[in-house]
Amino acid sequence: MQFTKKDILDMESLSVEEINLILDTADRMKEISIRPIKKVPTLRGKTVILFFYEPSTRTRISFDIAAKRLSADSLSISKASSSIVKGETLADTARNLEAMKPDIIVLRHSSAGTPHMLARLVKSSVINAGDGMHAHPTQALLDLMTVREKKGKISGLHISIIGDISHSRVARSNIIGFTKMGAKVLLAGPPTMIPKDVESLGASVTYNVDEAICDADVIMMLRIQKERQKSFLFSTEREYSKVYGLTKERAKNARSDVLIMHPGPVNRGVEIAYEVVDGPHSIILDQVTNGVAVRMALLYLVSGGVRNADAD
Repeated sequence: MQFTKKDILDMESLSVEEINLILDTADRMKEISIRPIKKVPTLRGKTVILFFYEPSTRTRISFDIAAKRLSADSLSISKASSSIVKGETLADTARNLEAMKPDIIVLRHSSAGTPHMLARLVKSSVINAGDGMHAHPTQALLDLMTVREKKGKISGLHISIIGDISHSRVARSNIIGFTKMGAKVLLAGPPTMIPKDVESLGASVTYNVDEAICDADVIMMLRIQKERQKSFLFSTEREYSKVYGLTKERAKNARSDVLIMHPGPVNRGVEIAYEVVDGPHSIILDQVTNGVAVRMALLYLVSGGVRNADAD
């Protein structure tokens, strides 16, 4: 299959075949990261701009590492270091960047839909690194890769996503991604943190965390996103942890082969216990490792894949 998409904006726009192609490509890219010399000339001469309006550690650095491992030139811009602080609009900033002829722009923004707008304005490929509470497709893809790698499949698995669903772009993208690939998704958390229309995405809902844990093949815990909440949606962090957190005692009721995930950053002792983060079922660091491989695959594919790869 030939990958023909110019941009990676959300999980809705990716077909099952395209997702499988991305994951298969990421599997091959992962091998590069375990070589003594972690670099290939595949994207030599390509320019990648990392434009991050919001703070980021894993996503920004993994995109930077991904670009460098493929020999692309990458540079990072933050909101604070751009002309936006002087009053320039995002559209004008985008047009100025486009005039410098970059090949790919990776954008993280606090407003939903911004990467979609940027993609319409520029000829460069745009990859959404997270927009508001809307989408985080590269996180969902790395989560899919990690589960497929550990379980050997995605179809038929039971995935429980627990926590602040309402404010999580990761939850939305994973619901769409996992259901599209044939998994069953169950959401759990406080009623104040689960949107009323979320079942329209194909997921089921429970407010009983123990119910979500007991039969799950994969448990994905989510951080409480205080920075996106306009009011307090729970009493105290201690109470939240007791009722909705993945405690050491609660984890004992999970399946013996369960996988425990978290997109990060982790609030240890709040949504997930210290012992569970570092326990034998945790694949949180595997997610981080696979994030580099998935982002390498995306940079490669939107650049034209084998059609434009350096053959040296």
